[in-house]
Amino acid sequence: MINQVYRLVSPRQFEVTYNDESLQTDYVVVRPTHLSICAADQRYYTGTRGKQAMAKKLPMALIHEGIGKVVYDSKGEFKTGTPVVMVPNIPTEEDDIIGENYLRSSKFRSSGYDGFMQDYVFLKRDRLVQLPEGMSPHVAAFIELITIAMHSLVRFEQKAHSRRDTFGVWGDGNLGFISALILKKRYPESKVYLFGKTKYKMEHFSFIDEAYNIDEIPDDLRIDHAFECAGGKGSQDAINQIIDYIHPEGSIAILGVSEYPVEINTRMILEKGLTVIGSSRSGRADFVNTVEFMKEIPEVIEYLELLVGSVHEVRTIQDIIDAFEKDLTTSWGKTIMEWKI
Repeated sequence: MINQVYRLVSPRQFEVTYNDESLQTDYVVVRPTHLSICAADQRYYTGTRGKQAMAKKLPMALIHEGIGKVVYDSKGEFKTGTPVVMVPNIPTEEDDIIGENYLRSSKFRSSGYDGFMQDYVFLKRDRLVQLPEGMSPHVAAFIELITIAMHSLVRFEQKAHSRRDTFGVWGDGNLGFISALILKKRYPESKVYLFGKTKYKMEHFSFIDEAYNIDEIPDDLRIDHAFECAGGKGSQDAINQIIDYIHPEGSIAILGVSEYPVEINTRMILEKGLTVIGSSRSGRADFVNTVEFMKEIPEVIEYLELLVGSVHEVRTIQDIIDAFEKDLTTSWGKTIMEWKI
C-alpha cells in the first residue's frame, strides 16, 4: 500500500512523500488520531536545533507523542479499531543491564527517524500499548511525556534511600506539573513542594502541599529528595538551588534537557553525599506502568486535562503549520493535533 508521510524538509516547510509499504509483515498498522507537539519537535520546526543536526536528520516526519487506532493486524491480536498509544523508542537489541531507551543502537521517532506524522504508522506489536475505552484522547495524546516522569520515578525508587517525607519539584511547566502530580498520588502522606517562578503557572498545581517562588524560599526549608524539571538555561540554577536545600544523602533526579553544558556545585554534592540520577525518554514498561497508573487513579486524568492548551483539527499541511505556530505562542499546556489529514 502507498503511505503518505508528512516530512519537515527545512525550517517551517513540510512536504508529502510516498512510501510503498507491505501488509505481508508482522507489523501492526495504526492510523494516528491525536498527536501532541513537543519542545523537541519545535526545535526542528524552527531550525534552532543547530545546522549540523538539521542537515543530518532532515527530511524527517515529526512528532513522537501520539495515539491512534489499529487498522490492520495480520495476527489478529489487536482488533480493528483498538485504541493504542504508540511507543516512539525502537530498540534493535536487548541488554540485561542497559534499558532500551539508553542503548546507543536504539532509534527514536522524530529524532533522526520518521515520527508519527503519517497517514499510517507501521509498528512492531511491542511498540503498542492498548488504551482503556473512554480515556480522554487529548490527554492520552501526550502519554509519552507522562512516561518520562514515570520512568524517572521508577529510577528514583531503585536508587534513593527510603526516607521520603518531603519532595521538591523545580520547574512550573508541563513536566514539573506531571512529576509533582505523580509524586503526590504515589506518596499521598508525603509533602510535595513546588519551586517555580511564574505565578499563573504555579496556580495550576492545586494538588501539592506548598508552592514557593524560587526567590522567596524560607531559609530553614529542607527536602529529602528533588526532581529537576526546569531544563534549558534554568537547569543550572535549579540544580544548584536543590543542592542548597536538600538534606545530606538525598537524591536529585534530573529530567530537564539543556542544549548546553551547565555548571553545578560539585563540591557540595560531595560534602552532602548526594546521589544524582539522570533519566531520558522511556521504554515500553514505562508506557504500561503509566496506563495502569491512570486506570487505577482516574482523578489523575482530570488534573492532566489542565495541560491541554489548545486543540487543532488537521486536514492540510497548512493546518500543521498553523498548529506549530500557535504552539510557539502558547505559554501553558500542550498543543494537540486531531489528525484528520
